[in-house]
Amino acid sequence: MTTVWVLGNQLTRTAGPLTDDPDRVLLIEAAALARRRRYHPQKLCMVFAAMRHFRDELRDDGVDVVYERAETFGAGLDAYFDAHPGDDLVVQRPANHGTADRLRELVAARGGSLRVVANAQFRCSPAQFDDWMGTEPPFKHRPFYRHMRRETGYLMRDDDTPEGGDWSYDDQNQETPPAEYDSPSVGGFEYDEHVPAVRDWVATEFDTWGDPDGFDWPVTREQATRALESFVADRLAGFGPYEDAVLADDWHLEHSLLSAAVNIGLLHPEEVADAALDAYRSRDDIPLNSIEGFVRQLIGWREFMRHVYRHQMPGLATANQLGADRDLPPLYWTPTATDMACLGSAAGRVYDRGYAHHIERLMVLSNFALTYGARPQALTEWFHGGFVDAYDWVVTPNVVGMGSFGTDAFTSKPYASSANYIDKMTDHCSDCAFDPDSTVGERACPFNSLYWDFLATHEDTLRSNHRMGLVYSHLDSKRDAGKLAAIRERAQRVREGVAAGRL
Repeated sequence: MTTVWVLGNQLTRTAGPLTDDPDRVLLIEAAALARRRRYHPQKLCMVFAAMRHFRDELRDDGVDVVYERAETFGAGLDAYFDAHPGDDLVVQRPANHGTADRLRELVAARGGSLRVVANAQFRCSPAQFDDWMGTEPPFKHRPFYRHMRRETGYLMRDDDTPEGGDWSYDDQNQETPPAEYDSPSVGGFEYDEHVPAVRDWVATEFDTWGDPDGFDWPVTREQATRALESFVADRLAGFGPYEDAVLADDWHLEHSLLSAAVNIGLLHPEEVADAALDAYRSRDDIPLNSIEGFVRQLIGWREFMRHVYRHQMPGLATANQLGADRDLPPLYWTPTATDMACLGSAAGRVYDRGYAHHIERLMVLSNFALTYGARPQALTEWFHGGFVDAYDWVVTPNVVGMGSFGTDAFTSKPYASSANYIDKMTDHCSDCAFDPDSTVGERACPFNSLYWDFLATHEDTLRSNHRMGLVYSHLDSKRDAGKLAAIRERAQRVREGVAAGRL
């Protein structure tokens, strides 16, 4: 008899070993996993409630499900093998580094066997990626994305050229919403007994960070498909133009909000892409830059991150090429501790919902930590605990590589910026206590002095970077004009205030 072991982020019946009509299914709700860090309570609630719903749906369909609630996977396996000695298990290969080997050891120690099969929750398999890449890094997203477009046929012409003539329309995804802009509602979900029960259990059992109230994430396949339908019907058309915009009074704009459901298996990336493409083909209101931008996120960047992580671990987890050594500032846990409108808003949205969109993640939260000098691992830990869609395979490369420039394995420059970018892409600066146009002085935006100080601190490493020539010519101008010393002094005062919890 073969039993499929379904992990909490593998809740799919549309792909993987559950499609083979198994004899039995095992799920283990291991509380110790929720004690590893200060998770957002909504993250824990989503995963545990989704697992319980998945169990119930399988049982309703006549599947023999063993559901063990235990402190650890080991304890759950003890209970399982006491009832089913010597059983053979099969599991999809976990995306997180080292997990498959650890699970094999746990099963073998209890007299069973574990067969690890390919993870079907991604579009590009390890063999496909490795065959495309060959043996020589560096990893380049742009050619990989083009490869995936050709492999899937998404937005491709019959002559193997991209629809519209260009591979990417990112330059059309950076518009500022008009003053009267009002994004479509994202709706909501109604829950049965599992969500409130899990929420109460999480509140009493675990040390969490974030607001448990306002939970509004899909925890069933049906809810996830409704969320997909809602995005495609109401927000996909407007997704592209304002993809990179940040508004103080609109936490979601026209983003899909589907990453958490995709990352635990309630949705498959291929079905999400197909639904969006079907709508694009059948409607006249979805522009090419909207559908291309969405496809690029889904079958480009997401898949790319998985394989970069696979190749670069375990070294990626400790990478810190700039030698950043500061702790993450207290304001990340207490968003009200800063008068910076953009940073307080982004950190506050994570506290409130376990979510902020990609520009807030990269150009506000990560940008500040980078220029402040926080250790990549400290920022990674915060992201991993705070976001509902966070898993090691996606958080570590995004934060260490993109957000912190801890490695140049797949990024060619740090994503650091002054307040100029924030002022351009957000509406925060107009109501902020700090001045985005000032670099020195108590009310000068901290992003400005931190940015120029960051460039000066890492000049020996970054000046030779061909993508940094222009910014270093500006740094030279400030130095020649005798302004750099005052800028760096202001940066030091900012850091002192931030470390003390005052900004």
